[in-house]
Amino acid sequence: MGPLAGVKVLELAGIGPGPFCAMMLADMGADVLRIDRAQSVVGGDPANPPADVLNRGRRSVALDLKHPDGVETLLTLVESADALIEGFRPGVCERLGFGPEVCLARNPKLVFGRMTGWGQDGPYAQMAGHDINYIALAGALEPIGRAGQRPLPPLNLVGDFGGGGMLLAFGVVCALLEAQRSGEGQVVDAAMVDGAAVLMTMFHAFRAMGIWNDERGTNLLDTGAYFYEVYETADGKYVSIGSLEPQFYATLLDKLGLADDPSMPRQHDRSQWPAMKERFAEIFRTRTRDEWCELLEGTDACFAPVLSMAEAPHHPHNEHRGTFVTRNGVVQPAPAPRFSRTPAEIQRPPAFPGQHTDEALVEWGFAPDRVAELRQAGAIA
Repeated sequence: MGPLAGVKVLELAGIGPGPFCAMMLADMGADVLRIDRAQSVVGGDPANPPADVLNRGRRSVALDLKHPDGVETLLTLVESADALIEGFRPGVCERLGFGPEVCLARNPKLVFGRMTGWGQDGPYAQMAGHDINYIALAGALEPIGRAGQRPLPPLNLVGDFGGGGMLLAFGVVCALLEAQRSGEGQVVDAAMVDGAAVLMTMFHAFRAMGIWNDERGTNLLDTGAYFYEVYETADGKYVSIGSLEPQFYATLLDKLGLADDPSMPRQHDRSQWPAMKERFAEIFRTRTRDEWCELLEGTDACFAPVLSMAEAPHHPHNEHRGTFVTRNGVVQPAPAPRFSRTPAEIQRPPAFPGQHTDEALVEWGFAPDRVAELRQAGAIA
């Protein structure tokens, strides 16, 4: 049903950003076939699928990619695929015999998506790393945090997912569109250090415009401003305030009973921000989170309660939007974005490694006898 229905993608199993990219493509309707390692096959009851919803929406085939017939099986699948995505270190696919040149020789229209932290080349290319390292080098970690405190890693959202998996998904879809016009595939080199840097574009612009300084936690959007902050409430919970524009700020002051207070400074008088933050903190501690919701929800004060992962699926707005769904007993985010004519959907629950080996290989063009031969040879599991 989704906008990518009919697109066939091979996913070489990995962790983090690669599976996230594959999940997004599958949510959008692509037929994504996950290639797991034969050694990972441990069985499992399909009626009780794994809880790792990052692997939702696709089937799993288990190949031994160190076996010549396993590599040949992958290359045969490549012949009928539109895209392949992998997250190995640079050069690993080439050493195993299924690098871009080999794959594109088998299928000239193939989009070969590569997901790494540092990129396919450069001084760091062969180094191990994780999200925290990639966003550090990109200049995205240093500005995040409060004044006088060390940088605060924003989970692994900026590198792995926003600057990684989502960047690769975007790149793959762009290359697929181009391949429809040119008839030629290409390599997509998606690096988390590049993606994290791209996510910082607006802040580079602010810095060039002279409206952003390098002292962490003192700027408009990094908790420096008292009107763009998180405040504790009387019941030990939190609310978020983002009243940036003058009209929204005016609404907030009105709701807080400060609109006619002569002691209020100009909104952008930075010298008063620390003192005003303390004043706002005292005010927000006078009511519970629910009481603030009752006062501020439905207004233009730019307000929302800070919800936990357990609470978020049950908020009325999220329930109305269907932002979260429950599948096989697991609460998880629904596919996004929304489409008016070709709605996205979760195609299937996460698979056990190798759960669909026979079924998927036959559907992708292998004769049943050939599948039996490959299993006998140990090339598949």
